Amino acid sequence: MIFLDAAATTPVRREVLEAMWPFLTGEFGNPSSHHSLGEAAANALSGARAAVAKALGCRPGEITFTSGGTEADNLAVKGIALARRAADPALNRVVVSAIEHPAVAESALYLQRVHGFEVDVVPVDRRGVVTPEALRAALGPATALVSVLYANNEIGTVQPVRQLAEVAAEQGVSFHTDAVQAAGWLPIGVKELGVDALSISGHKLGAPKGSGVLYAKGRLRLEPLVHGGGQERGRRSGTENVAGAVALATALTLAHAEQAQLAGSVSALRDTFIRTVLESVPGAVLTGDPSQRLPSIASFCFPGTSGESVLLELERLGVVCSSGSACAAGSDAPSPVLLALGIEPEVAQTAVRFSFNSTVTPAELERAAEAVAAAVGSVQGLGRR
Repeated sequence: MIFLDAAATTPVRREVLEAMWPFLTGEFGNPSSHHSLGEAAANALSGARAAVAKALGCRPGEITFTSGGTEADNLAVKGIALARRAADPALNRVVVSAIEHPAVAESALYLQRVHGFEVDVVPVDRRGVVTPEALRAALGPATALVSVLYANNEIGTVQPVRQLAEVAAEQGVSFHTDAVQAAGWLPIGVKELGVDALSISGHKLGAPKGSGVLYAKGRLRLEPLVHGGGQERGRRSGTENVAGAVALATALTLAHAEQAQLAGSVSALRDTFIRTVLESVPGAVLTGDPSQRLPSIASFCFPGTSGESVLLELERLGVVCSSGSACAAGSDAPSPVLLALGIEPEVAQTAVRFSFNSTVTPAELERAAEAVAAAVGSVQGLGRR
């Protein structure tokens, strides 16, 4: 099997398993307990927080551990917007892009439905890019928060986050970015990006599912989603997942050290794969920005086919990939991301996404490209019968 669905999840790295194992076995203490087991857990949690902060270029106190990227996005969007409106009731609008992950888009709609916020959606161009001009046009004196993802999980387009954050800062608006797909592939120094908040998920980096992080700048106020014992500096109550925090910190540290080298090598493999597919599959359409895209994602539409049928045929041929976001599993509707790019619904339903981890080889991608041509040809042939 050739696994090309790394944007959905990645295998847990051995180094990560070894780092977290003690906290799943003998070092099982609660970090809030005032005895030796608890203190050992608290020290491990503190070390993990410091390691994440080092990778992001921030202070440990600006790191909140969560259950994953979805919770981190929810805490950022809801928490910042609600806290800012509590301080100034005039701030009752949030701005999101037209291609946000559901964790952000649905959080914004929750604020609209339950708390009476207005939601402004910034359009993207056909490459999936939010331009500074488009964002500037969406902002106003009532805007509390902007959330624009760093790199899209379906098409791989990378946003000019630094420029967008500067536009928001000009008007005193808090800026959050979902960096779940970007972490490990792109620079994530929060000062260089200029963001106020940033979300990461551990299982995209080689940590287990159920671990995540929200960076929130300095004294940025957050209304917590989970109330209770006041853990995580009051931002996220509940006994901390020490093993998960250690795992995420280990995975992020490793990814941060490898980022520059792996991004370059995988980008070259991605470009060869894209070129081969476009040359060997008549009518194939690359989606997303052709150059400003994640090293790890190549996404296509194959007009005249069914995306799901192509996926099934690819799996029969030994290639595992997806039709888009794993968080939209079970939906047969056209992807909102592709529709936002101006792609027709019947074409959007033919989408297939190939996403690579750092261990992908040229031979695997060569075999995968051959399988794509065979699968699309087979599906098109069946459709003509």
